[in-house]
Amino acid sequence: MGHQIVLNIIIALVWMFLKNHWSFQQFVIGYLVGILMIGLLSRFWPNSFYLRKLWSVILLLLLFLKELVKSSFTVLGQIMRPKLNIRPGIFAYRTELKTDWEITVLSCLICLTPGTLTMEVSREGNMLYIHAMDINDKDELAEQIRGSFERAIKEVTRS
Repeated sequence: MGHQIVLNIIIALVWMFLKNHWSFQQFVIGYLVGILMIGLLSRFWPNSFYLRKLWSVILLLLLFLKELVKSSFTVLGQIMRPKLNIRPGIFAYRTELKTDWEITVLSCLICLTPGTLTMEVSREGNMLYIHAMDINDKDELAEQIRGSFERAIKEVTRS
């Protein structure tokens, strides 16, 4: 991915050099030409086109922001009630993620979302112990994590 970004910037600079007009607009045009060239030649690259991975990263960030806002309002609603109506608990979550980077990102996303906290990761790295502020059904919560954060992390790292 990094090589393709650098190549795209070089193509944009060469475009500006050939046009003999050094402006931001010409850089953007050259960058778009570079995206087109790299996209057309992407089958010759050993890894996939970098805009796909960049799009997956953007989708992961948007998913995190959505979950952050949603859980913030849930926590705020619990705090504002005169009587707490929560069932805190700790549950074990088995992840399908393999690399340390993937597991770290998942742990950080869980910790940054209000109402949940990753307490520990097993030595093997396949089990996370998560504290949640309100657990109705631990299997439902695990499926929610698996279907959102874990799926998005896999799209970023394995595509």
